[in-house]
Amino acid sequence: MKIEKLIPECKDNLWGGTKLVEKYGKQTDKRPCAESWEISFHPNGKTRLENGKTLEEAATPAELGSNVAAFERFPMLVKFIDAAQDLSVQVHPTDEFALRDYHSYGKTEMWYIAEAEDGAGIYLGFNKDVTKAECEKAIAENTLVEKLRFYPVKKGEHYFVPAGTVHAICAGCLVYEIQQNCDLTYRIYDYGRRDKNGNLRELHIEKALETACLQAKEKIAFSANCPEGERIGVSRYFTLTRLNLCDLNGDRGEKRLKTDPASFRAVTCVSGEGAIDGRKMGRGDTFFVPATYGDFTVSGAAEILIAEVRKYHVDISRAELGYALSLADDLGDTLWRGEFACGADAANLFGDGKEILRNEFEKMFANTGITARDITYVSVRIGGGESHQIEEIFEELR
Repeated sequence: MKIEKLIPECKDNLWGGTKLVEKYGKQTDKRPCAESWEISFHPNGKTRLENGKTLEEAATPAELGSNVAAFERFPMLVKFIDAAQDLSVQVHPTDEFALRDYHSYGKTEMWYIAEAEDGAGIYLGFNKDVTKAECEKAIAENTLVEKLRFYPVKKGEHYFVPAGTVHAICAGCLVYEIQQNCDLTYRIYDYGRRDKNGNLRELHIEKALETACLQAKEKIAFSANCPEGERIGVSRYFTLTRLNLCDLNGDRGEKRLKTDPASFRAVTCVSGEGAIDGRKMGRGDTFFVPATYGDFTVSGAAEILIAEVRKYHVDISRAELGYALSLADDLGDTLWRGEFACGADAANLFGDGKEILRNEFEKMFANTGITARDITYVSVRIGGGESHQIEEIFEELR
């Protein structure tokens, strides 16, 4: 397979706008055009190639990559969202609940703010810990948003949204969203809106509160330099890298990239324009680069996002303060590193220092958004036979 331009499936949710058609080149009769599903194998809207075939039909396992083949179903979904009105306050289930009730993945996602009007923002999590009873009371009194944390947003920011996080994208945001391959949403509050038939839109309060995280947490906006650009999203289901081709003067740039047998690349232009291996790439365009393709070039005055599926592992080693805990991907890039003291004797890590080690893992999770279940293995390089003991600690975290 060559590099293929993808034709998205568009959605006409009532809160949508017109920017995806007017500014991002989406060819659809749907009005409003609320979403364009840029790379999707989901039965509710499959991405197509220019020849009419779905990407799912056309791509071989080798072209998707070995990391994708490790999943029962294609692991990610990428979309643009144009919010002309506030989206409902909602929550997506974790894998645990989605697999139990629907034989589906849950939905961890992340947002890259492609555009934001003045005053635009998002609700993301609670502003303080709440109880289920307090949530139910606030829902009944139409005051739930008062308990949520509001973030004003601007173009170029990104936010990681773990499954179970109560959230809403608000009017004036145009968002690139990458998520697990899931279309399950539990609405908690919808401002009393009615659908096109005049009916109040369905709420799913009981299921939402069963899966929702009721603790206040800080936002996750991870960033790490890597050879392809700036890594901004890490999970076993999806990895996202931002690459700005413009130099400091705004002039056109060029970058040589390559695929590897483990994963395809899905390259999306979120601003400006350029080219991918000589093919014109405009704002809103997404191209599929097979895992088997090898080297390719992106160029122009553009900002692009690169989606792929990577595996992650943790290294524990000696360091100046005592020990270091590092997060790395299967390309060998170290993306996060923290040093900590835990005594000179390595055995202390698994004795009195066990809680210190556990806290370092939790710190990594909080800073990157990655979870223990996203980690394929832990490598211990401090001498002795500690691997088994570290795995025991890690399995407890999972």
